[in-house]
Parts: sequence; C-alpha cells; structure tokens
Amino acid sequence: MRSYHPIVHSLIIGTVLARAAASMSLPFLAIYLLHTLGITPSLIGLTIGVGALASTIGGFVGGALSDRIGRKKVMMSALYTWGIVFIGFALASHLWMFILLSFLNGLCRSFFEPVSQALMADLTKPEKRLHVFSLRYMAINIGVTLGPLIGAYFGLVAGSLPFIVTGIVYFLYAFSLQLLFNHFGIRKIEGKLKRGVTFREAWNVIKEDVSLRYYILGGILGWFSYSQMTVTLSQYVEGNFSDGLHLFAWLMSINALTVILLQIPLSKWGEHRSPLFNIIIGSCFYAMGNIGFALSRSWTLIILSMIIFTLGELLTFPSGDAFIDQLAKEGMRGTYFGAKTFTNFGQFIGPWIGGLLLTAYGGTALFLTVAMISLASIYFYWHGARICALQNRISLPLAQSRKV
Repeated sequence: MRSYHPIVHSLIIGTVLARAAASMSLPFLAIYLLHTLGITPSLIGLTIGVGALASTIGGFVGGALSDRIGRKKVMMSALYTWGIVFIGFALASHLWMFILLSFLNGLCRSFFEPVSQALMADLTKPEKRLHVFSLRYMAINIGVTLGPLIGAYFGLVAGSLPFIVTGIVYFLYAFSLQLLFNHFGIRKIEGKLKRGVTFREAWNVIKEDVSLRYYILGGILGWFSYSQMTVTLSQYVEGNFSDGLHLFAWLMSINALTVILLQIPLSKWGEHRSPLFNIIIGSCFYAMGNIGFALSRSWTLIILSMIIFTLGELLTFPSGDAFIDQLAKEGMRGTYFGAKTFTNFGQFIGPWIGGLLLTAYGGTALFLTVAMISLASIYFYWHGARICALQNRISLPLAQSRKV
C-alpha cells in the first residue's frame, strides 16, 4: 500500500465504509419493496433493474465527461447526489418514486465507479494496476461482509433507517474525499492527464473497437447471471428455506468473506494467466454456482454453492478491469472504463426476466437457465480476445495462458 498514491488509499478506505453502509440497505431493497408496496417479483425486478439501465448509458457519459472536464468534478457530483438518493429511498411511498430513485442510484454508481477506477489507474504504475483493482474489489467485499448481517440482526431490513444511515455515510465520504483531493493536489494530476476528449471521439471507441464490443456482449450475459444472486436469489431463499431472511444475509456475508480470504491468492494465481483464461474459468464457476442454487435444499448446500459462485467473481471482475485497462488508449481511460458499463444492460434485463421465470417456473428452472447463459458468455469473451490478439494491440496474447 505504501507504493500507491495517497488518493488511491483514500478511495480504497472510502470504498470499505461506503459499501458497508450500502450493504445494510440495497441487498434488501427487493424485500423492502415487497413489504412496503406489495408488488410482484417481476415488477420488483423491473424497478431495481431500472438502475442498471441508467448505468448502462451513464457510465459511458460519465467516463467520457471525466476525460474532458476532469475526474474530480464528475466523482464529487455523483457522490453528493448519491447521498440524496439513499435518503429518498427512506422517504418514498409510491412506485414511481422508487423507480426514479433506482434510476438515479444507477446513474450515480455509473458516474462514480468507472471514473474512480480510471483515476486509480492514472495514479498507479501499469505493472501494479491489477493489484490495485484487486485491492479495490477486496475493499468492496470487506464493506459488505458485516452490512447485511447488521441490517438483519437489528431487524432493519424492512424499514427505512438503513437507507438514511447509508445516505449520511455517503455525504461524509464525499466531504472527506473532497478535502483529500484538495490537500493532495488532484488538479495538478488532472492537468497532466486531460486532453479534452470530445464525445464524438468517445463514441468512435464503441464504433471502431470490435474487441471491446465483443467484451461488452459477453459482459451483458455475465451480468445477467450475476444479477440473479443480488435480486431474485433473496426472494427465492426467503420463500423456500426456513428463516430465509437470515440465510440470505449469511449468504451475502459469506460471499464477501470468501472474497476477502481468497482474493490475494487467486489474484497471484491469475497474474500468470491471461485475462481471457481467468474470465472463462470464472464463467464456469458462475455456471456451477447457479446449478447449486437450483438444486440445493439445505443451508449447507446453498452456502457451498455461494462459495463456488464467488470464485467466479474473484476471477472475472479484476481480470475484466485489467483487460479494459490494457485496451484503453492513453488519455481515454475514463471513456473505456465508462464504455465497460454498457455491460450493465445485463443487470437491467436480468432481474426483470429472472423475476418472470421465478414466478412462472420456480427457482430451479430459473437458475439452471442462468447457468447456461453463463456458459454462453464465454464465446463472446473468447472471440473478442482472439481479435485483439490477432491485431497485436496489447503485448500479452489473450488467447493462451502466460508462462510462469
């Protein structure tokens, strides 16, 4: 950690605190909507999925904007708005309000997270960026390890207090980060990096970069799979297991704890292999985890399935960031990380279609279908990486493993 810029330290520490607060509320939003409005699972999925739809476009706009006007302005605007959104969840009483807030939640996330990733890459030497992305991902999961258990233990998941607490934490995070930016001279750093990228140039990235487009298609299917764990799994577990609410809280915490314990050894293992190899193996773990969700009838088996599913996260998430970083042109890193959020379209259609499948056919059919979708994503990742390797656009061939 000493070798990284102090702003990288602040972003990692802030991620821990912010995600701990958010994990008290957002993982239970589906249950909160059910208790508050009494709407159907498919409508719950659609309401939550609107946030992912917003982030699909918002990430590209925010990333391109950060390349043009600077990281700081985009990040701080998103954080302060985010705090307002969480307090809004606590005060909302009609479906249209929740839909609007869900949209804004996705928009804020898509503006802040890709830009913060780009800033961390800006401030880190290329050979250390995979480590930074792994640390950031581990920080996310440290934050969400205790959050769901705290929310369930105090019986807050069906109430509004967790959303208020989360909003306050985000305001404090924004204020402290702004002080740190000013103290460490973020304006000077941006001045060296910024080159005034236009939106036309940013859009041409999507039009001309075939490898990126295939990656986005694979990512859409991957997020379709992952979104079931964060939305429909909670409804499935609550309706099919004894004390399902607390079981889901444990599943979320076990997911995060697995990341904390295995992130470093798996990242070291993954460093000797191509991003494509890691993503393929991770997608297979997603499929096996979903099959486990479909067939599990006890706490023990579904917890084991969650651990297997989490291994997929550990391999696919940091490797996806590393691939985008290698693909990005200098001065357009924010644009590339923003374009990566087009994969969030899978998070929009995932909860909605998942809710329809859960209502019509039950959890077993839902998760078996999702397992097949996880395997189908491999083709798009492989084809995009193959094109990139043939073009010699990066020094590391993605079509084969690196030799130790």
